[in-house]
Amino acid sequence: YFCRHGERWELQLKGSGKTPYSRNGDGRAVLRSSVREFLCSEAMHHLGIPTSRAASLVVSDDDVWRDQFYNGNIKKERGAIVLRLAKSWFRIGSLEILAHSGELDLLRRLLDFIIQEHFPSIAMNDSNRYLEFFSTVVSETANLISLWMSVGFAHGVCNTDNFSLLSITIDYGPFGFMDSYDPDFVPNTSDDERRYKIGNQASVGLFNLSKLLQALKPLLDPRQKQLASQILEGYGEHYHSRFTELFKTKLGLLGENENDNYLIAFLLKVSFLC
Repeated sequence: YFCRHGERWELQLKGSGKTPYSRNGDGRAVLRSSVREFLCSEAMHHLGIPTSRAASLVVSDDDVWRDQFYNGNIKKERGAIVLRLAKSWFRIGSLEILAHSGELDLLRRLLDFIIQEHFPSIAMNDSNRYLEFFSTVVSETANLISLWMSVGFAHGVCNTDNFSLLSITIDYGPFGFMDSYDPDFVPNTSDDERRYKIGNQASVGLFNLSKLLQALKPLLDPRQKQLASQILEGYGEHYHSRFTELFKTKLGLLGENENDNYLIAFLLKVSFLC
């Protein structure tokens, strides 16, 4: 932890090598992707979009072998390490894996820790605290993806392990910004099925939240499960409302008009055709 002005930030090294949590990779990072993460995370912060931050970047003397375009052409590249920070690195996948393995006691303890540390508005003695937690994550995730769309940002790998429980942008792997509106824009060269194209981000967010609900269900009673399902159903309305609000601000539209959504859709289509 790093404490500043009474706040606590978690520090994390990306590209330092294998850890106990590494999968099959070497745990290294190349210079080009490290520079991109450093610059983009700082740019997103200054755009007002919740995100992890980059504290430093160190170039390594070691070489890293990478197939940049996944075409079998492996090249030697310069390695680097990014020191990044966030209030928390817990993700939807952090809870999902515990529920999947049946470690419900550890799931409850971890969830209570996350709520106590990062959701101060939720009382720990509230029997509905997990429901309140889920409601907050649903609305804030809808807000985050709306912000992504408002600047044309495509994450590239929107799985549950890359979706923060604090609804911040994390894990800048393959990502990109659209030059002009294209709902089929994909920044990830390995995403042949276009699963994470920018036009799918809101739907993938809903899918990930449904996985979060599935992980929480063992801790909920029947009434809470029903209410949680209703909360999830409201995700689309949250997203649409925030998306519309952001684009109306861009266009300088004041008040409410039934043609606002038509105008936004029309202008996006014009941008796509151009």
